[in-house]
Amino acid sequence: MRTARMLAAAGLAAAALLGPAAPGALADTPAPSASAASGEKAAGPTEAGTTFRTAAAFRPGQEATAQAATGDYLYWVFPADTGERPTVKATVTLPESALRHGPSTWRVDVYDGLRRRQPCMYGSQSRSAAKETASLELACVLRPVRASADAWADDPLPGSYYVRLTVTGLPEEDLGQSFSARIGVDVSDRGGRYATDGALAAPLVPGATTAEIAEAEEQADRRTPVEAAAPEDGWSSGWWSDRWLWTAAGGVLAALAGIGGYALTRGSGRPSRVPPAV
Repeated sequence: MRTARMLAAAGLAAAALLGPAAPGALADTPAPSASAASGEKAAGPTEAGTTFRTAAAFRPGQEATAQAATGDYLYWVFPADTGERPTVKATVTLPESALRHGPSTWRVDVYDGLRRRQPCMYGSQSRSAAKETASLELACVLRPVRASADAWADDPLPGSYYVRLTVTGLPEEDLGQSFSARIGVDVSDRGGRYATDGALAAPLVPGATTAEIAEAEEQADRRTPVEAAAPEDGWSSGWWSDRWLWTAAGGVLAALAGIGGYALTRGSGRPSRVPPAV
């Protein structure tokens, strides 16, 4: 009976310890906000940059819009922090079909703060639209952002992420026609599963280089490279993650299992009492 009570107490202690940790470790989606629940996103910038240096900054949960001429490169930038997995979505409203001369192919790419192109885990990163198509949608699901990585690796790290939208194929007669684009980023929290033991000294948020400043001065453009604003709760790269909760829970469970095993072994090793002879 004493052993059964010990095992029951161990189960209750483990449940109490694991209870607070489970939601954070298993959460794959952010907590829904009022705008998300209604399917609407906050308004973002209404213009896009034409280079990395002039990219328009917005936050996840906002919707950035722009109007441009077919053939232009459009750039936006947003922040992504440790443990987050961004999903970039783009909607392109094409010119009127009567003005187009054939199909077109559009593509969305994502670059990190070092301007390294990040591969998509899945999603329709590039799509073709027939002449009669009014609009098309693109998507790119990035890998989860890591707290640190080896110098030779191209793992996504916390900092600025650039989105580039452009047309990669269309009849030459269609160059210069007007189109509109909508860009949004949804972020899911992957928790400590993708955390690492290291941390960056600072997020990858680039600044102006000497060459870019010289180029801007030559073109009478005093604007410096745009960087993504920090997340609303700040950059959280560091040693802490919810892996520590699971590690502590595992240690407690191992200790309780050892105590239970010792109690069982001790109880089975005692000599049985023989009733005295009458």
